[in-house]
Amino acid sequence: MSPEQSYNYDEFTQEKFGPWMQFDNSPPLGRPGPDFVLTALDGETVRLKDLWSKAVYTIVEFGSFT
Repeated sequence: MSPEQSYNYDEFTQEKFGPWMQFDNSPPLGRPGPDFVLTALDGETVRLKDLWSKAVYTIVEFGSFT
């Protein structure tokens, strides 16, 4: 099963969303994250490093766990 297929789980249970919760692999607070390309809701693309220069903090949220 591909990551895309396993991400869209059919029910919100620990065994299905737990493997995606890898906060220990995140960069420490205050340290830059890895640079990569993001696609905005309007379809435009931007590099993460280009956003860092526009604000003191940049928060990037992925998924639907909010």
